[in-house]
Amino acid sequence: MTLLTLLTICALVCAIVPAAVFLRNLRLYTLPPDPAVLESVSILIPARNEQRSIESCLRAGLCSEGVDFEIIVLDDHSEDETAAIVREIARTDPRIVLASSPPMPAGWCGKQFACFVLAGLAKNPLLCFVDADVRLQRDGVARMIAALRASRASLISGFPREITVTPFEQLLLPLMHFLLLGFLPLDRMRDSLKPAFGAGCGQLFLANREAYRRAAGHAAIRASRHDGLMLPRAFRRAGFKTDLCDATGVASCRMYHSAGEVVTGLLKNATEGLGAPKNILPFSILLTLGQIAPVILLFYIGYHRVSTALLIAIFAATAASYLPRLIAAFRFRQPLLAALLHPLAILILLSIQWVALFQRLLNIPVSWKGRTYSIY
Repeated sequence: MTLLTLLTICALVCAIVPAAVFLRNLRLYTLPPDPAVLESVSILIPARNEQRSIESCLRAGLCSEGVDFEIIVLDDHSEDETAAIVREIARTDPRIVLASSPPMPAGWCGKQFACFVLAGLAKNPLLCFVDADVRLQRDGVARMIAALRASRASLISGFPREITVTPFEQLLLPLMHFLLLGFLPLDRMRDSLKPAFGAGCGQLFLANREAYRRAAGHAAIRASRHDGLMLPRAFRRAGFKTDLCDATGVASCRMYHSAGEVVTGLLKNATEGLGAPKNILPFSILLTLGQIAPVILLFYIGYHRVSTALLIAIFAATAASYLPRLIAAFRFRQPLLAALLHPLAILILLSIQWVALFQRLLNIPVSWKGRTYSIY
């Protein structure tokens, strides 16, 4: 067997497996059902230096239908006009409560402490944690509650529709759906309480308050910067089921506004996920072989003669590597042009993961929202 043949076989396998998992998961990653009953929920928004987005976040939340709700915003020592904006809106709508964060204890990540404080202020039996850059649809919270009840889970999450404008946003942020649905079998997740199957999106979580308390909530992940992974795993360690749903029609979010924000945002939590020391090498091999190598092989056969079987295998590997990203572009309303640059996106993503790992090894801290954290 030649090296080219071996590489082609490896590329084909590494492309087909996540594509098959992705296609299977699409049937399981469903939209939340229509709400059935009126329930009470606390919408909890941690806000640090969010003057750019907090008003539209609140305006969207206030339009929530099908739920009895309160909105609590925790001003986390903002250095801009965040608190003033919230205070002005709250002046005319008593459903909004503005609270100020106490001093953050040592050993905590800012967002985890803010969410923990918010949970303690909530009055209702359901807790909906929403990032300040998320825009809820009118029926968004009610449908998330319906999904929680239908799944019989204690915590549910989903990726909102990700609004992307700059090239780096469009290239990299849609990869969240590819990685989630291509490498996490949702049927096994739902049949198991293993923490390793826990996953979510930190932009939007809905939790049963009693289960949150018994799982220690954000206190269980106090030092983490990756609540999207770590909060579901904390619930699972405490014996509570978690689930995922397609939140594309529930909310929208623009996470970052520049290439610098994208890179810094991905760096800050990389070593808790894909860039973790135990994950980075196998995922680098899998993603390089399955998502980058097929295109390289495609260019190779443009200049070299190969057997018909090898030609078919290379075309099949390329098609399998692109299939999930192209489907996601239509299903989750992502940019099609960026999907065509999928191999480049994977290359950049892996580079960021390796940079994060070396930053950790060299003890180089990362800054986020005016705070500095060591990468661990």
